Amino acid sequence: MDVTGLSLTTITLFLPMLGLAILMFMNGETQRENLKWVAFATSLVTFVASVLMWVNFDPSTAELQMVQRNTWAEVSLGDSVINISYFVGVDGISMLLVLLTTFIMPIAILGSFGSHIFAERGREKLYYIFLMLLEWAMIGVFVVHDLIIFYVFWEVTLVPMYFLIGIWGSEERIYAAVKFFLYTMAGSILMLIAILYVGNTAGTFSTYSAGGDVGVIEMVHTHEGAGTYWDAAEADAEDDAGFLFTSVESFLFLGFLVAFAIKVPIFPFHSWLPDAHVQAPTAGSVILAGVLLKMGTYGIVRFNLNLFPEATVAWAPTIAFLGVVGIIYGAWVSYAQSNVKKLVAYSSVSHLGFVVLGIFALNAQGLQGATLQMVNHGISTGGLFLIVGMLYERWHTKEMADYGGIWKVMPVFGGISLVISLSSMGLPGLNGFIGEFTILLGSLGSDFLGFAFTLFGTLGVILAAVYLLKMFQHVFMGELKKPLKDEDGYKLRWHEIAAYIPILIMIFWMGIQPIVFFNMLDISVDSIAALFVR
Repeated sequence: MDVTGLSLTTITLFLPMLGLAILMFMNGETQRENLKWVAFATSLVTFVASVLMWVNFDPSTAELQMVQRNTWAEVSLGDSVINISYFVGVDGISMLLVLLTTFIMPIAILGSFGSHIFAERGREKLYYIFLMLLEWAMIGVFVVHDLIIFYVFWEVTLVPMYFLIGIWGSEERIYAAVKFFLYTMAGSILMLIAILYVGNTAGTFSTYSAGGDVGVIEMVHTHEGAGTYWDAAEADAEDDAGFLFTSVESFLFLGFLVAFAIKVPIFPFHSWLPDAHVQAPTAGSVILAGVLLKMGTYGIVRFNLNLFPEATVAWAPTIAFLGVVGIIYGAWVSYAQSNVKKLVAYSSVSHLGFVVLGIFALNAQGLQGATLQMVNHGISTGGLFLIVGMLYERWHTKEMADYGGIWKVMPVFGGISLVISLSSMGLPGLNGFIGEFTILLGSLGSDFLGFAFTLFGTLGVILAAVYLLKMFQHVFMGELKKPLKDEDGYKLRWHEIAAYIPILIMIFWMGIQPIVFFNMLDISVDSIAALFVR
């Protein structure tokens, strides 16, 4: 493992900060038109760098690749010294999510071109600075493997999103921004306490040893009688309850899990999400759905499963049950919505319930499907929020009752919207199907979950079709209720078409050729699933 040179991971990570620095020295008044182009060009170069990472990525090994590791600080704890390291690298899982992040960001920036929010709120320079800072922090979350540095990047993501919602959001933006910040900050405090305990117990904050293997698993098993990973799963009810509610490993597992569950969000930690989505500007909603929510599911896979496998086994049925509840609840509440943006927001609770179900199936199929569905959801739901943003820019309403007949006056836009909606509901041949199908296969073959989990998960697929078709019918079908005064409003602008083309390409590519993405994940997922083989 190369730990000294400037890695391609580091270059990709810090490219957004280069764009941020350029924006800082630009005059926001005289160079307003150039601000968006600097931000867009930076995000595009960052995407190209991530593609180069992919080209250089070797899917035949589970070891971290393109690694850089340097000591950042030394902390004395008693007689020992613990190093805090700048430690970055990628495996198949993090590589796929880095690609998702760098893919979504230029699309979100294109969605901001010509937005009315700058005429109303101004501060266009600050807006793009926050987007660059957010991209840097999100990439950092997916590539950093030192728990303290990971926590720093995790917390930094809160700041730009808080201001994006609070300054450029809708009418109740301050309430939504504060709620988002407080919810996620509260969970993060529990994770910090767990990180400090792990570092003190294990003697390291690094989740990987120099050889590329997870380095702190054995050292955090401090509860009495820890032997195999199956002690908790195979104990009688009294001993199992004792492990769940008294063991150190179980509490550490929950410390990490609560932070990640709020971010996903797993039911019942979801109440901040609809407010944040409804009030956020279009780019904020696209990034929030496309990438930020995946930080939670990624954290569960990267840290909970790797560091606390016994606790994972003991808690798996409970967390999977909450995932299934989220699938049904999110779909049911989505159907009840009259606000189109809130409908798409609640759909995220349902779709990410599938990801949680796949993760806690604790087998290769479930983990593969879950990781692929993280990407699928980011693409499909990001596309849905772009659709809602384009509608709002023209009609200035989010109520479905105010729409109708859009397809008649905007046939190309209607066709694009239909494809993205079908993708989100999991139509075979499109990207959404393969992720959900693999998750259900994993759930059905899981040693830790029963058939009922798969049955109710499948019901969620049907409900998704119900609420998405309802949305499409109300918005696009029937008679046009509110004609625009300006006929040019019915025409798609160039930047809107440019934002949809890559989304449509990915929808069909991932649906028709998923083997490309499965190959990237295989070995990395197998190495995690091997922890839970009986």
